[in-house]
Amino acid sequence: MRPRPPSWRARYQQRFASPQTVVIQPTTWCNLDCRYCYLPFRKLKHQMPPEVAEVLAQQVAELEDTGNPIGVVWHAGEALAVGQQKFAALLDPFEELRHAGRVHHYVQTNATLITDTWCHLLSAYDVHLGVSIDGPAALNAERVDLRGKPAFDRILRGITQLRENGIPFSVISVVGTLGIAMPEELMEFLTTLGAHSVGFNIEEIEGINTDRQPPTAVQAEEFWSRIITWSRKHPGAPAVREVDRLAGYLQLIRSGRRAEWDRRLLDPIPTVSWKGDVVLLSPELADTTAPEYGDFAAGNILGRPLTEILRDAHRLRYVREFLTGLDRCQTECEFFDFCRGAQAANRYFENGSLKSTETNYCRVSRQALVTALSTLATKETAV
Repeated sequence: MRPRPPSWRARYQQRFASPQTVVIQPTTWCNLDCRYCYLPFRKLKHQMPPEVAEVLAQQVAELEDTGNPIGVVWHAGEALAVGQQKFAALLDPFEELRHAGRVHHYVQTNATLITDTWCHLLSAYDVHLGVSIDGPAALNAERVDLRGKPAFDRILRGITQLRENGIPFSVISVVGTLGIAMPEELMEFLTTLGAHSVGFNIEEIEGINTDRQPPTAVQAEEFWSRIITWSRKHPGAPAVREVDRLAGYLQLIRSGRRAEWDRRLLDPIPTVSWKGDVVLLSPELADTTAPEYGDFAAGNILGRPLTEILRDAHRLRYVREFLTGLDRCQTECEFFDFCRGAQAANRYFENGSLKSTETNYCRVSRQALVTALSTLATKETAV
């Protein structure tokens, strides 16, 4: 008699941990209009009422205490565009959790609105800052304001304010078809900014960004190879997020601590919209019109606690399809042990199905990175 296959609940629990990150959308609006942006409602000025933040803080307190603070990430619009008074009102309900070490705030910002008073507020709430800048002016040209004017100088002014106020920050750069061929220039510029780490989001097809040509896997492998080589020659440069992740994986495997890596399950990344709607798996799925998946809505915190939404995640069609896709990846892909299945949003936007496997995101952001390091190691061994 053949054993019964595991239930959907069991399959979900085998893949996913309790949330380590909660993404919160304080506003849909952004004061920039980057040409590669995936957000469909960035020109609408919806804002999260403090009452929604209060309910959410109460529900975050009910999530499993793993001993590590939950990252509360204010994103999916320009968070600082709500203004200092309103942003403080959104942060205040989390203060008891923050002082207890249960949460830590993060903001991903374009930095154009940062002033001394913003710096004082961010310091008071111990907010970790990530700044979006794509490199020197020529590589940052896609980041423009609502009138189409370059935002580069305003971003630099914001970064200067952070440095003058002693606020540490990381950087995320979107790498397009121009920047993919200029890794050394990119790293040299980013190093001058004073960030403690940098991350590279190779441009993706997602959300409403569907018409642009993203970099290829061949270009990406060359990019990562040169990034790794440059970083080795400049030990004082900021850490590269993707390279550090791969190095951490290899260190655990080589030191006989595979079990520790295997215990690292995926994060369901609940993303809470300005009005309390919850989407799981990928923040990029929020505000996506997809009738076949109920627009990816898993519930609303005003009508159902977040713990219940997560408890029943395995019942959602798109979560089940993603689990099926992960099973296929594990069976078919030689990179799965490191990659762990990449992103749900990329599967949907690139392939139209969460049951699908390989995406261009996989090829350029995970596979090309591994192959680049492997090729470099082979060359060094042969010398």
